[in-house]
Amino acid sequence: MNFFTITHKNKNCLARTGILYTEHGSIETPEFMPVGTQATVKSLDSSELMEIDAQIILGNTYHLHLRPGEDLIADFQGLHKFMNWSRPILTDSGGFQVFSLANKSAGKMEIENSAQGKLVKIDDDGVTFTSHLDGSKHRFTPEEAIQTQHKIGADIIMAFDECTPDTAEEKYIKEAMERTHIWAKRCIVEHKKNMFYHGYKQFLFGIVQGANNQKLRKESARAISAMDFDGIAIGGESIGYNMQATKNILDWVNPIIPEDKPHYAMGLGFSPLDLFEAVERGVDMFDCVAPTRIARNGALFVQSAGAKNKYRVNINNAQFRTDKKPIDPECICSTCVSYSRAYIHHLFDARELLAYKLATIHNLHFFLNLMKQIRDAIKEDRFLELKSEWERY
Repeated sequence: MNFFTITHKNKNCLARTGILYTEHGSIETPEFMPVGTQATVKSLDSSELMEIDAQIILGNTYHLHLRPGEDLIADFQGLHKFMNWSRPILTDSGGFQVFSLANKSAGKMEIENSAQGKLVKIDDDGVTFTSHLDGSKHRFTPEEAIQTQHKIGADIIMAFDECTPDTAEEKYIKEAMERTHIWAKRCIVEHKKNMFYHGYKQFLFGIVQGANNQKLRKESARAISAMDFDGIAIGGESIGYNMQATKNILDWVNPIIPEDKPHYAMGLGFSPLDLFEAVERGVDMFDCVAPTRIARNGALFVQSAGAKNKYRVNINNAQFRTDKKPIDPECICSTCVSYSRAYIHHLFDARELLAYKLATIHNLHFFLNLMKQIRDAIKEDRFLELKSEWERY
């Protein structure tokens, strides 16, 4: 059985539905992946993720390497058993987090984050970095990044890449991109040595880089597409954060990357409309911390919130203190079925931990339910009509 099968292509754009097949279950695409950075989607347990029908979650190699460590996770036979999650998991390589320690404006081989006193040293063989937890020194080479992810045991793992700041000079962006391509080849070699570390196959994605440079993005897309990867990810500082730049990058690379492999836009999902824009350009997978992070601050997604703050409300606002309605009258998540806006407003006001759980359940359900609507619309060739409906809200 193929790892990825396209099941339907929308007639009027690049949107498509598909299925990813892994040892821990299949994933209908396109799909949004909740982020479980440290072996947990903050405030939720595995049963609650099942309840909202999360098909796959994302873990973070950098954070799991620092704490609790890949050897401990391997001793539990992988992350699935360690965190009691039976469905698929994806881990990134840790590259983005390593380079986020750096000063984004530097564009040098040795980069210091003066705010934290951290140091990241990049050379052609890999990266030496300082833990944000205790100041200890660590080293990631492409081989070590793959070995770490093998021990963690995610179903889908990422090649180690160098994520360059958008403000860097073109010379540095090109050097980093070329280094990413060399590292990608080394990752493939290392992965093939032990891709069944826990007895099931792990699938490896390559990452297209090149910042906001059209020429370099296309060059990177051609280079990564020519390698023996199971899927293609589009990475970079802009992806998801600057949607105009994101749309440009997707438009540049999607005609180049193989149609028969899954396309993954890393870090995308700040707004419902972002999902539509990505799917319209042929993206099958995306993740973002925004739905869970802003939930813990009381920002809750709704289908229509008015022009001032489209698609979300701030439950902390005084107007909700006596509001008997659910967060979103159209929503059927357990939070909306059981609790009022007034009650959730009270929980945030009292700083009760339950507030974070109920808000997170709602926001993730909102995104995952939207993805189901998008998949259904693609299958019925009415994706662009659904997008227009959401744009009018």
